Amino acid sequence: MSRRRLVVEADGGSRGNPGVAGYGALVRDGADGRVLWEGAAPLGKESNNVAEYSGLIAGLRAVLRIDAGADVEVRMDSKLVVEQMAGRWKIKHPDMRQLALEARDLASQVSAAGGSVSFTWIPRERNKDADALSNDGMDGRTIDRMLGPDREGASAATMDEFIDEVVDEVIDPVPSPAPVSPGEGNPTRIVLVRHGVTDFTVASRLDGRGGADPGLNTAGQAQAAAAGRATAHLLGGSPARVVTSSLARAVQTGAAVADAIGVEATVDRDWDEQDFGDWDGQSIPDLVRDEAEALLALRADPAYARPGGESHDQLAARVVAAFERVVAAGGTTVVVCHRKPIMCVLAHVLGIPHDKVWRLAAAPGSLTALEVWPDGNVSVAFTNRT
Repeated sequence: MSRRRLVVEADGGSRGNPGVAGYGALVRDGADGRVLWEGAAPLGKESNNVAEYSGLIAGLRAVLRIDAGADVEVRMDSKLVVEQMAGRWKIKHPDMRQLALEARDLASQVSAAGGSVSFTWIPRERNKDADALSNDGMDGRTIDRMLGPDREGASAATMDEFIDEVVDEVIDPVPSPAPVSPGEGNPTRIVLVRHGVTDFTVASRLDGRGGADPGLNTAGQAQAAAAGRATAHLLGGSPARVVTSSLARAVQTGAAVADAIGVEATVDRDWDEQDFGDWDGQSIPDLVRDEAEALLALRADPAYARPGGESHDQLAARVVAAFERVVAAGGTTVVVCHRKPIMCVLAHVLGIPHDKVWRLAAAPGSLTALEVWPDGNVSVAFTNRT
């Protein structure tokens, strides 16, 4: 059976180079040209090249959410990025090398799933859709919109379509929407914050609760500070608690968030990242090359655990227990943790099966907000907002 074909169109820009930067990207169905996903985000003060690579990375992440085993053609009007990713031009700038490593890791995940990634340069006039999205990013807009198949005439939404709607991000910052079917009383409000990046994050190394436990690097510290400002703005002076995992990157990010809202953070180890056992600290590209079958098992089989580590099911059990403690406490709690615990919470409250959980994005420094009502109703106000 032939593999699905997907096309990524990506771009990025900077008003000043470096200056106010943003990226834009979209994924099309290779057969009929339909747009399946589109995204954009601001990047602060960065160069054009950083923005272009960021658009590429966002597009490849979306591919993994849509069909990790597809044959993917990446189209960009950046000759530099295309030639560097194709291996024909050297990458001299350290920032570019780190971003290229992240993009190559994502491409390796596609290859490990049975797909392929190729890169094509196109003239700027053929990249207008991605360029328009990158301007949205430079204007401060965040977009993460999974469009899915045409629903005209459909009698009911499929589970995949429902999940796509759940992970859609709003274009402009807006107040949290009213909850769906609220019960009596006040809701418990929970803000989930993912930690900023470390050198392990940049180098695409597995980093669980049993590993080296690196702290934030310079970029991660900036993300933590930004997450603190965003949280303070979201809360608008309302009282809140801050809880973090026990891992250094979460503790440091949590300290920045707690400082921004004027409280002291507490630690709950049940919010730690998954323990990857003998793979903690291992390079993901190396595992893709040498341990592809086992790596896919770690991703796809909730009962699979590495020697000395824990399975996704074991991770989910402790995270859900920690989540329920937060709900029982009432009020507002900001939890600073990791990508997989955030995925576990969203899967738990939305009933998302394990084979779909990787569709849930949680970027470093991002915020996800929920409201839990006394009768058990849950409203996901937004996800993955940076």
